[in-house]
Amino acid sequence: MSFQTAKYLRKATGRAKSDVANKLVSMFLHEVSRKITAKVGLSVADPKYVHAVESEFGGHCCYCGRSLESDRAAVEHPDGMNRFRAGLHIPGNVVVSCKKCNNEKRRDDQLHKLTLATTGWESFLSHDGTKCDANCKTCAYWSSIWPDEMKGENLKAARQKILQFRARYKESIILNHKAHNSLRQELDKIYRDCQLFATNRIKVAVEAFS
Repeated sequence: MSFQTAKYLRKATGRAKSDVANKLVSMFLHEVSRKITAKVGLSVADPKYVHAVESEFGGHCCYCGRSLESDRAAVEHPDGMNRFRAGLHIPGNVVVSCKKCNNEKRRDDQLHKLTLATTGWESFLSHDGTKCDANCKTCAYWSSIWPDEMKGENLKAARQKILQFRARYKESIILNHKAHNSLRQELDKIYRDCQLFATNRIKVAVEAFS
């Protein structure tokens, strides 16, 4: 039997504390996002911004360009909203992708240090099969989307399209980038503190219960 049940169950159990900490990370990033959108005078829910996303991407995934369906679409943050990428829910950093690209991009977004690019979304679009080892799952993903002879040019075109869109919201993107290092430090602290609190508080509660 190839499926490792014990390994899978251990991983699921160990993920619980991280899920709680990551939720607090997300809440913090959303609060910071509200401050920036107030400063630039535009939110991602504003009809003007929604129209801009629709006009630029035309109901297609921002990465692979495939047509979106309601059960395949995902709200996408090119600069991921997590403790590694410290992206925000702000104009220029909120678009729509297919769920497959959204899921695949997480491999790059969850890396402590990127090697292919300086941002998670650009790293995701850099897996053209020439920079990674033969077992790279993201390179294999892009090969499943496009023939190898088209892959490099299509990845470059997707990158250029997103850069072009983000350039329209330079103020909010610059504010996010300027705050990146301090956000990373604060996010790491929130994440560690939350996990420590959860571990200790649960331990006390379990001991009282038993």
